[in-house]
Amino acid sequence: MKFLHAMIRVKDIDKSMDFYTKLLDMNLVRTIKLDDCILYFLSDEDGQTQIELTANFENPENGYTNGNAFGHFAFGVDSMDEFTKKLHSMGYEYLYEPYYMEEAGSTIAFIKDPDGNEIEIIAD
Repeated sequence: MKFLHAMIRVKDIDKSMDFYTKLLDMNLVRTIKLDDCILYFLSDEDGQTQIELTANFENPENGYTNGNAFGHFAFGVDSMDEFTKKLHSMGYEYLYEPYYMEEAGSTIAFIKDPDGNEIEIIAD
C-alpha cells in the first residue's frame, strides 16, 4: 500500500493554483471534471506526493471552515533565504517567521494558503 494524495477544498481555484504551482513549485498533473466540481491533482517535483484541490461549483459564501484536527502540509526547500525572497515577491507573508528548531536540526517557518491552510516550510 502507498499514500496517494491529500484533498482540500478551495474557494478560489485561480488563487490556489498560483499559490501551489508558482510559490510551492507543484505541477498540475491531472484534472477530473465531475457533476459538482473539478478536481486538480498537483504533484511535487519527483511525482511522489500529490495534493488534490477540489473546486466545487457551489461554495459556501465565506469559504470553508478548517477544523482543528488538520495541522499542516510540510514542504522542504533548499534555501530559506531564497524561499523568503520568492514569498515576499509574490505578496505573501509568514505566519511564523523562520526559526531554527534545535530538536529537528532544521530551520522552519509557517505560511497560509489562500484558504487558510497552514503550510510548514523546512530547510535543513
